[in-house]
Amino acid sequence: MASTTPASSSFPTTAFIGGGNMASAIIGGLIAQGVPASQILVVEPWDEARTALKRNFGIDALAAADASLSSAALVVWAVKPQTFKDAAAAAAAHTSQALHLSVAAGITSDSIADWLGTGRIVRAMPNTPALVAKGIAGLFARAAVSADDKALIESVIRTTGQFVWVHEEAQLDAVTALSGSGPAYVFLFLEAMTRAGQEMGLSAEQAYRLGVATFQGASELASRSSEPAEVLRQRVTSKGGTTHAAIMHMQEHKVPEHFIEAMHAAEKRARELAAEFGK
Repeated sequence: MASTTPASSSFPTTAFIGGGNMASAIIGGLIAQGVPASQILVVEPWDEARTALKRNFGIDALAAADASLSSAALVVWAVKPQTFKDAAAAAAAHTSQALHLSVAAGITSDSIADWLGTGRIVRAMPNTPALVAKGIAGLFARAAVSADDKALIESVIRTTGQFVWVHEEAQLDAVTALSGSGPAYVFLFLEAMTRAGQEMGLSAEQAYRLGVATFQGASELASRSSEPAEVLRQRVTSKGGTTHAAIMHMQEHKVPEHFIEAMHAAEKRARELAAEFGK
């Protein structure tokens, strides 16, 4: 599908229910693409978060949902799973005309449709690199979502990075486990690499810079290569060399297997959230 870039002349009024980090990432992306703050509504109950929205984007956020939401053609749900149902009850009467985009983990579109009384729902599983426009999101659209609706969603998500559409909603649990939670896995490895570097005589700053740059460079190399990760790994793993020693140690201690098990645990928790906070 051709790129759809937000523009002040054509981009519809968009409301955000919740004004935290993920909402701010999307809002910042929209404004950077030319969407004026006057076309963005935000409902955010926390005083501190409303102050930040005013300071960063010039947006006077609402403390509670009201009839002004009826002007929104798109509503982005950026609330915690445990507060979604109550937030939907407060806003539903004012948002029946809108396309809805949820970035809340775990809450199924069936629950959202029941709470809001509409099937025009897209679920997204983004990740925190969206804060620096380097995120990637998994997207799922219900049957009532049109091609134009999907194009609008793509134009919004594109301001924060990349996206991948999935055909089955259950696959979003796998997206959650892989890329949604994935930045934390990278940060955990960076913690370990930094600590190891210090133990081997480097300063914390030196070790951390080396680790960050290594992840950046390896990711860029992978993104530009047509070869799978296994082949790329083998190309830098000479038998009997230093990399081979490290890889063999990790394989002997079943690090890859434990890592895969950890991701399955994340997927399981995503399913549990749906059961815990859904309808």
